[in-house]
Amino acid sequence: MADPSLTPGSSGSSAVRSDRASTPGPPRWVKAFGFAALTVVVVVVILHLTGNSLGGPGLHTP
Repeated sequence: MADPSLTPGSSGSSAVRSDRASTPGPPRWVKAFGFAALTVVVVVVILHLTGNSLGGPGLHTP
């Protein structure tokens, strides 16, 4: 039976092992930071489109 870690089409002693494994996804903290950043952007866009704001020069004028 052939060794599954050998590259296809290779034979004999000149066979080359494939050391490329599938890379894991990004760490959990990267996913959490991305989700938080996306949430902040969505909230700011919604506030901007509805006419509300998070502050600014006109906030303290009557």
